[in-house]
Amino acid sequence: MRIVFMGTPAFAADILEQIIPHHEVAAVYTRPDAVRGRGKQLVPSPVKQVAEAAGVPVLTPRTLRDAAVQAELAALAPDVICVAAYGAILPPEVLAIPAHGCLNVHASLLPRWRGAAPIERAILAGDAEVGVCIMAMEEGLDTGDFCVCRSIPAEGATASQLTADLADLGASALLAALSQVEAGRVAWVAQDEAQVTYAEKIAKGELNLDPEATAAANDRRVRASSEAHAARCIIGGRPVTVLACAVGVPDAPALAPGAARLTSKQLYMGCADGTLEILEVKPDGKRAMEAAAFAAGVPALRGEEGTWSRV
Repeated sequence: MRIVFMGTPAFAADILEQIIPHHEVAAVYTRPDAVRGRGKQLVPSPVKQVAEAAGVPVLTPRTLRDAAVQAELAALAPDVICVAAYGAILPPEVLAIPAHGCLNVHASLLPRWRGAAPIERAILAGDAEVGVCIMAMEEGLDTGDFCVCRSIPAEGATASQLTADLADLGASALLAALSQVEAGRVAWVAQDEAQVTYAEKIAKGELNLDPEATAAANDRRVRASSEAHAARCIIGGRPVTVLACAVGVPDAPALAPGAARLTSKQLYMGCADGTLEILEVKPDGKRAMEAAAFAAGVPALRGEEGTWSRV
């Protein structure tokens, strides 16, 4: 089929890379180059990098609401538009362009977790599984019918791990959906509005650890965190980002909420209902390191019980 692909981050780039060998990708739309990370240089999106490496034309309009942009897209005559984490709204004029509509690779098991942060919200809610659905796009927020879903267990996984796994599942699901659409035998399933939940964007500081939260809740915050939304706290008077932790560790010491202890080269923190082991941290202004190495350099944690708190 003749496809126009729209996406921006690594999640979408992985999907695009797997779609290119199987279909005619007429063009790729992605967000304009932006300053990413700590550098001051403009960096192309992961999707743009994949497209250019494959020789696929790339367009980076700032909006799809412009009539000239819409005319340019219509001139590409796509059979279908495939969307994965594009980062911009598709207006009705764009949704109406392809003969077979617009398919969205949404990283949740719809109707659960419509919206911007489905993977993070699934982790924070303690969902047993996560997945992807191929959804027919319409004007509402992730309200369209879906046709193909894939799921995997979520227990113990981080947002970055699940994002990579779901990109692979999303590519497989999208290829299956495109085959169904091309053969004219796609079976759409309407979403059950009674089961809808919304995945709001992660708010600034939302993933910071809290001694008054349970150990499991703090563990989920760490697993849902990213460079953009870190899981931060203060340990022994030092502000850090917690990169990895473990809950339910056998023989972990019993600690009061807010207590921290380095014992047998392991760093533990007391939470509302138990103890959390901290495995890896990044102190402010320093490199990432094992938690025990960090704690060994904090006087307040050496030879006595220290404290930890919210940022």
